[in-house]
Amino acid sequence: MAKHGKRITAARGNIDELKSYDLGDAVKIVKGNAKAKFDETIELAVNLGVDPRHADQMVRGTVALPHGTGKSLRVAVFARDAKADEAREAGAELVGAEDLAEQIQKGEANFDRCIATPDMMAVVGRLGKVLGPRGLMPNPKLGTVTPDIKGAVTAAKAGQIEFRVEKAGIVHAGVGKASFSEEAIAENVSAVIDALRKAKPSGAKGPYMKRVSLSSTMGPGIRLEIGEAVG
Repeated sequence: MAKHGKRITAARGNIDELKSYDLGDAVKIVKGNAKAKFDETIELAVNLGVDPRHADQMVRGTVALPHGTGKSLRVAVFARDAKADEAREAGAELVGAEDLAEQIQKGEANFDRCIATPDMMAVVGRLGKVLGPRGLMPNPKLGTVTPDIKGAVTAAKAGQIEFRVEKAGIVHAGVGKASFSEEAIAENVSAVIDALRKAKPSGAKGPYMKRVSLSSTMGPGIRLEIGEAVG
């Protein structure tokens, strides 16, 4: 048994696994169960009634969390000249063109978001096999291929997150830290749920949000009331 087995067992003791909790109660319980020696991430998992293998059922987008993620995001930007300067001034950690592409190919660049100006996509396109599997390929639909480099970097740094449905029809999103207030976590959760609702694809049939749960990194999941979550 894992070392945290007893703690998880104790945490489950105050959860009715057959019950769906309202958002306020769920946040309170999840925060109370987050007793690790580090600031645990609060995670939202949403089971959607979609099959992402079909193009008309793909769910993907971005959402600005009102209270940020609590995580310091490293941003890489493909840009030249004045746009490169704009990226640095906005706080991007890695800025470049062919030189940055070479770094990435060698596995020497560590970042969480990749942004590019439209004219740089010929360079970025060659990195598809590296960036694609990591979910880091710039995409105009997500606002990560844009001439507004300052706006894109600022948004990323301010707590904008990307979401994408996985093969099993589940979307996972970090919605803050256990150290956040209950109100901040609840508002971040509501922002993600609202964004998912707006991103409902045309091909989705039947119930869209089938199950919504909240947990901390080391804690058990708590089911949220679908009606309230959907709003």
